[in-house]
Amino acid sequence: MLSQELVKKYQVVIGLEVHVQLATRSKLFAPDATSYGKEANTQVSVITLGHPGTLPMVNKKAIEYALHMCLACRCEISRTTHFDRKNYFYPDLPKGYQISQDKAPLGKGGKIVVKLSSGLEKEILLDRIHLEEDAGKSIHLPNVPDTLVDFNRAGTALIELVTEPVISSAEEAVACLTEIRKMAMFLSICDGNMEEGSVRCDANVSVRLRESLKLGNKVEVKNMNSFKNLSRAIEFEFERQVTLLEEGKGVISETRTFDEAKGITSAMRTKESINDYRYFPEPDISPIEISEEWLTQVKNQLPALPRDYYAKFLLHYKLPEYDAGVLTETKELAYFFEKICELSPHFKAASNWIMGPIKSYLNEYAIEIKDFPISTPILAELIALVEEGMLSFSIASQKIFPELLKSPGSSPFALAQKLNLIQEKDVEVLLPIIQEVLMENKHKVVEYKSGKKGLLGMFMGEVMKKTQGKADPKLTTLKLKELLQN
Repeated sequence: MLSQELVKKYQVVIGLEVHVQLATRSKLFAPDATSYGKEANTQVSVITLGHPGTLPMVNKKAIEYALHMCLACRCEISRTTHFDRKNYFYPDLPKGYQISQDKAPLGKGGKIVVKLSSGLEKEILLDRIHLEEDAGKSIHLPNVPDTLVDFNRAGTALIELVTEPVISSAEEAVACLTEIRKMAMFLSICDGNMEEGSVRCDANVSVRLRESLKLGNKVEVKNMNSFKNLSRAIEFEFERQVTLLEEGKGVISETRTFDEAKGITSAMRTKESINDYRYFPEPDISPIEISEEWLTQVKNQLPALPRDYYAKFLLHYKLPEYDAGVLTETKELAYFFEKICELSPHFKAASNWIMGPIKSYLNEYAIEIKDFPISTPILAELIALVEEGMLSFSIASQKIFPELLKSPGSSPFALAQKLNLIQEKDVEVLLPIIQEVLMENKHKVVEYKSGKKGLLGMFMGEVMKKTQGKADPKLTTLKLKELLQN
């Protein structure tokens, strides 16, 4: 554990390389399927394996998906782009090279805007966004000396977003990865499933003295597929590198892997230089022209992004920042909220229901909002019953909501009538009950009159018990105050 003095002495500098698997049905240069979890080596072809006499053909949809992200990040679009061969030898790279983009990435520059826990926003500048094909998967089984290889993933279309080294904390790095994942999901170009490797991240980490502008030797930590592991790896590397420098040792520029169980990084290999890859233009794929007509067509297909929804939820629906942040976690959640708001003017109440009972149910059963059984019209009706004072929120959430989950097509009002839960608004019915509560708690009445106004809640609770939660809260509070003052 570093001392606060050392933490203040050094600054961590981070650049991210984020790989986003595009949701195309076929691979980047071959017609093989891209379904996850299929039997090993059943989604490969002679093109993917690089057999002699085969030629790759570019997947147009992959280029369009990549353009969506480039436009969303406000990159400069390369109107003429081409692919390159990146040469290296590894068991899961069937051709002995990877087709990627080096000199002419599809998108240059750009930025990711993130919001930090302090409330401040920061622009994370991008160096580039480029297209490339994925490698296969090496499998190391326990007590088996051989490495097994599954080529199903080889050739799958990826985009890689490379940031500038401008990230200065683990929190910023996680915020950047979170935003990229959200953007890809809102754009419908990736399913965002990090457990399946749809979004993966390499972190280039270095440290320098705070007053220095010179960057230290960077270490690349490979293939992290969770926000937690990204944060843990950066924090470990910061401590490890600072300790090395304080001991007078240098930081070796190398590639490292993160051990999730131990929470540490360990060396894999010394860092290759760009020259080691021996890039050269892919001779089997012609340069690609991005015409004005094509680019305009792609721009017109762009959906609203998380930041657009966030701003709309603040300005149009008048929601607090916290609500807007939660409701824009996924595109489906944002859509669900807006569908309720099309049927109900009670925007904050709709937000409360989603963030409360609905999200609790989703978490409990580990399902997504698309699988939530209650329709938005039924929810709008339930919200209206509460907002119009016919049901209390506690009764609606604890008694009606569970019944609707069992029978999603039922009417909330019909259920409330059947269960005798409609809120009591008749003063002549409530007044004797309120008087009874006050008579049973005479000593508390004396305490209330002596200044303990917080006892009003106790009286309210007793009335609710006697009416089984059916007493109208506003009317009950009003009558309680009147009687207590007299």
